[in-house]
Amino acid sequence: MAIDIITAIKAINPNAKVSVSDESFEQITWHNGTTVISQADIEAKQAELQTAYDAKDYQRKRVKEYPSMADQLDDIYHNGIDAWKATIKVTKDKYPKE
Repeated sequence: MAIDIITAIKAINPNAKVSVSDESFEQITWHNGTTVISQADIEAKQAELQTAYDAKDYQRKRVKEYPSMADQLDDIYHNGIDAWKATIKVTKDKYPKE
């Protein structure tokens, strides 16, 4: 997922009133007296947000593979914490923190 211009602008100024026609810096329209944010500042924020998003990729992958919470609780009830930890560890090992 690429961080778009609006997301970066809202991260800099959550109250910004702005529209972007086609993800082009030439197509930004600032509304209601919103202070203009420079292209360099927007691009820097996009890079920062993209880095943060990319760093959490392992979490998004893990969530897709973990058993449901109900299944995890059932596993703990029937097999104990150590067995549950072993089940979860398989996914954690498959998608380690980077």
